Amino acid sequence: MSIVETRSLLAAVRVLMRGGLARYAVGSGSEVNRFEQELSRKIGVQRALGVNSGTSGLIAALVGAGVGPGDEVLVPAYTWVSSAAAALAVGAVPVLVEIDQSLTIDPEDMRRKITKHTRAVIPVHMLNLVSDMEAIMAIAAEHRLIVVEDACQAIGVTWRGRRMGSIGHAGVFSFQQNKNIQAGEGGAVLTNDDRIYARACMYHDVGSYMRNDRVQTDEPFFVGVNFRMPELTAAILRPQLRALDKKLARMRERREYVLDQLSRSARYEFRVCPHHDPSSAVGLAVCFDEVDAAREFASVPGINRLIETGRHLYPNWESVIGRHPAHPKMDPYAWAHRPIEIRPDSCPRTLEILERTCSINLLPDLPMAAYKLAVRRMAGERKDARGVPRGRPASSLTAQRS
Repeated sequence: MSIVETRSLLAAVRVLMRGGLARYAVGSGSEVNRFEQELSRKIGVQRALGVNSGTSGLIAALVGAGVGPGDEVLVPAYTWVSSAAAALAVGAVPVLVEIDQSLTIDPEDMRRKITKHTRAVIPVHMLNLVSDMEAIMAIAAEHRLIVVEDACQAIGVTWRGRRMGSIGHAGVFSFQQNKNIQAGEGGAVLTNDDRIYARACMYHDVGSYMRNDRVQTDEPFFVGVNFRMPELTAAILRPQLRALDKKLARMRERREYVLDQLSRSARYEFRVCPHHDPSSAVGLAVCFDEVDAAREFASVPGINRLIETGRHLYPNWESVIGRHPAHPKMDPYAWAHRPIEIRPDSCPRTLEILERTCSINLLPDLPMAAYKLAVRRMAGERKDARGVPRGRPASSLTAQRS
């Protein structure tokens, strides 16, 4: 067990011994209160709101921004279904946008998909790969769109010195099992906008009207739900948050090591997927010219061909494509101003890119010696007669490290 895991365990024990498992049962000493303060400082925003999942965070952020029935929300075609489902949950309709080679939303296709009914865009920073926030924010400002960053897979990652989740009007994190910091479940909404924060607070806590620490706002109370973060979740997350930058540094180091090893190998020829801030990159994906080459590369442990990770592919979002609301009178599509549907061929370029692209797991919690051994096996490193690794001339891999 690592030091960080030990600290998380002790924090959880402390909460259990104290007996206050709910945020509002322990007053100002709440673990959730402390986590929110620490998270807002770490990310560089004025407000952070702990919730019980990334999905809840996306919904609360859209409610906070006033997105609702009749609105259209732009969502990349490569993401977890929650990015689209959150729009439906507030009565809006998701409109799919192609990704580009960076595996994030294509700003040009985003611009093409904007109509007079578009209210918001949700750029998703998949696999710790950052979206082109300069282009996205410029287009959003031009069309007066709300930007909700889905940074669930990029907690702590930076773009030009700014943390993901701090650039748009709101940002959302997930603390699910596979995220940069994790508690099994959990999430957060981040914003510098007092109105978004106040409305998200009211929506995430059906009892917000009786809380003494309610944010000062002129917004009238409305009925919310229960998306509150438990005390145990926050306690488990706080030690991980303090160690987050060291973890990201290990990921950057491993990314460089993988690229160096692959540059020595004659086994594969591919291009590194472009990154919108190479100096801060903590995610790694590579693209092949041929589908068969990508399929062969993905046969190595620790490598995933993205088309095969079906849960993130829009044609598999049965609950969204089927258009079956929980009740027939609560169908967001019935409130849309034009016919909108998601078909298997809605974003063909996205599927074509994912067929030829593989992600490489950087495994920051694995000891470096074990990781180096796994990478050398993956690369199929060549050696000369003396057993010394042989390099090869600079290839497309080396030329496109960024």
